[in-house]
Amino acid sequence: MGEVLVALPGGRRALFSHYHLGGCSSCGFAAEETLGELCARSGPLDPAEVIAKLLEAYAHDAAMLVTPQQARDALAGPAAPVLLDTRTREEHEAVAIPGSTFMTQEVQQNLFATAGPDDLILLYDHQGSRVLDTCAWFHGHGLKGARAIAGGMDGWSREIDPALARYRLEFDPAEPSPLE
Repeated sequence: MGEVLVALPGGRRALFSHYHLGGCSSCGFAAEETLGELCARSGPLDPAEVIAKLLEAYAHDAAMLVTPQQARDALAGPAAPVLLDTRTREEHEAVAIPGSTFMTQEVQQNLFATAGPDDLILLYDHQGSRVLDTCAWFHGHGLKGARAIAGGMDGWSREIDPALARYRLEFDPAEPSPLE
């Protein structure tokens, strides 16, 4: 399952949404467990059907992504979007995309109250693996203009601004690192 979630970052959200799998200790799964094993003990479920749902969710998630170049172009445009950093405060303070705001509860609630449904809101995390969940959450609250920057901070520093420091989180084995 670990490899599935690396390839399909929104996979856990899709599995929970369609099958109530992976959201709590009673329906969770280990990274070492195979999709076949998960399907066998959870239904049983048809692995082909589960794969189809995962790929459908992946296509949906892909529509919420923008490349670092697309984000850069939008930020340079006449109506610059809101740029939100969804990482930890420590990560934001260490290195951030210039002009970004650290997403706090207050910032988020203000956006929900003031942003139009189609206003462009760019969200990013460390490597783009978790920000899709946040973006989907924004969509669920009516902010359909929210987009996730593919590759996150790491992609931005590789493709747009190599002067920004890159880093690796030692404590997060679920997040793949291109530095390995």
